[in-house]
Amino acid sequence: MRSGNVGAYLSGGTDSSTVAGMLGNVSGKPAKTYSIGFGAKGYDELTYARIAAKHFGTQHHELYVGPEHVAQGIPIIAAGYDQPFGNSSALPAYFCAKMARDDGIDLLLAGDGGDELFGGNVRYARQKVFEFYRTLPQSLRAQVIEPLLLGTAWPRRLPVVGKMASYVEQARVPLPARTETYNQLYRIGAHSVLSAELLAAVDLEQPARLQKDAYEEVQAASLVDRMLGYDWRFALTDNDLPKVSVTAALAGIGVGFPLLDDALVDFSLRLPAEQKVRRLRLRHFFKDSLTGFLPDEVVRKKKHGFGLPIGPWLLSEPDLFAISKRAIEGLVSRRLVRPEFAGDLLSAKLTEHAGFYGEIVWVLLMLEHWLMAHAPQFALDS
Repeated sequence: MRSGNVGAYLSGGTDSSTVAGMLGNVSGKPAKTYSIGFGAKGYDELTYARIAAKHFGTQHHELYVGPEHVAQGIPIIAAGYDQPFGNSSALPAYFCAKMARDDGIDLLLAGDGGDELFGGNVRYARQKVFEFYRTLPQSLRAQVIEPLLLGTAWPRRLPVVGKMASYVEQARVPLPARTETYNQLYRIGAHSVLSAELLAAVDLEQPARLQKDAYEEVQAASLVDRMLGYDWRFALTDNDLPKVSVTAALAGIGVGFPLLDDALVDFSLRLPAEQKVRRLRLRHFFKDSLTGFLPDEVVRKKKHGFGLPIGPWLLSEPDLFAISKRAIEGLVSRRLVRPEFAGDLLSAKLTEHAGFYGEIVWVLLMLEHWLMAHAPQFALDS
């Protein structure tokens, strides 16, 4: 509160709601809170932000981000990073910070860090289930379960059995490589996306080695704590904190992370893993401690976030589609992306699954605009 006029991001999640509520308690007056919404089905979380704002009596501000904001923000955000940054939620984070700055706020408080300190990501529970499968007798897995579910193609055609087959397939992969089974580049296939020139110039296995080394460096006895330590390196340090810090700086505003206070981090390290993820319940201690302080709806809600509906907008907004098409064609001309993939992505693939392939379009879009700003002449030799 000594940093000037202070406000808080409010997504409606557990962490941002906690920070907003505590800010009001510390200041002795209603906190100023800022939220982003989207006019696309399945992407808007303003309902929970409004519940938290009403519960704590905050001075609440909202902005609906639309396709026009995307076109405006792309070159600003892409150029603002010192390396290509592909998290699409950077765009709503930027406009949220800009809204606060325009309102006279000097510093915004963010809730980042709570998931990685207290066990809030869905994958922590999911990986516990996968690890349980690996405790079954090897003979049962190798001679009965896996031949039955993975030995032929027919189980994939049955909804429930197909889900079981997918579960077993993922469980067979050890951590941390298993966390990359949802990586879009790996699911599509790097050789289908990247040009022959780029494939010849890079080591596709290096990211996996880096992740494996980081996971093995974590000094923790429990699976949950090992995943938390791993996420401090990748999810938090390399993704969430740069997303918020850089976009806030671009908006001309400071940012603080109360949940990463040294004393709170030290406390989380002393907290037993079972208090973080109790069986499959995420944030067990955190939620129990804040029951009565947070609105019940926020405590019970599923994790969401500031996701960007880029896929649906690409299909409905010709101007945004044209910007994306030019960017991807630029990557083809730089010999980074295969022309066959580029054409298929913007036609059949995007129409087939806008949510999934829209994120890939965004990553490529940000890469090309980063190159335009920082290395405009860059291209690989044929």
